[in-house]
Amino acid sequence: MPQTQNSKPYDLGERTKKFAQRVRDYIKDLPKTLASIEDAKQLIKSSGSVGANYLEAEESLSKKDFIMRIKISRKEAKESRYWLELIESKENQIKEKQALIQEVTELTKIFGSIVEKSK
Repeated sequence: MPQTQNSKPYDLGERTKKFAQRVRDYIKDLPKTLASIEDAKQLIKSSGSVGANYLEAEESLSKKDFIMRIKISRKEAKESRYWLELIESKENQIKEKQALIQEVTELTKIFGSIVEKSK
């Protein structure tokens, strides 16, 4: 698999899938409050949608469709960050929460760059 200089996977399809998987692992140990359960449901949906829309962009039928799907991936990444920021974490989860926020921030920037370069 190709690597970037900072050893992050270059394959965005794989990278977005790993992000969604990490989110799912992270939420397994969240405190079981009403708020965390509802926030986790939203986070699961948005984190999975990041990669699902990227895969659809790869199979797009036109440049306009490609750009729209990438914009949706970016939107879902921003939403994932929002839910991550809201969720209450246990003490031992804070490091992973910050790492997930960092990863989704990077994905948001990558998708934004793809949109700009595609115009």
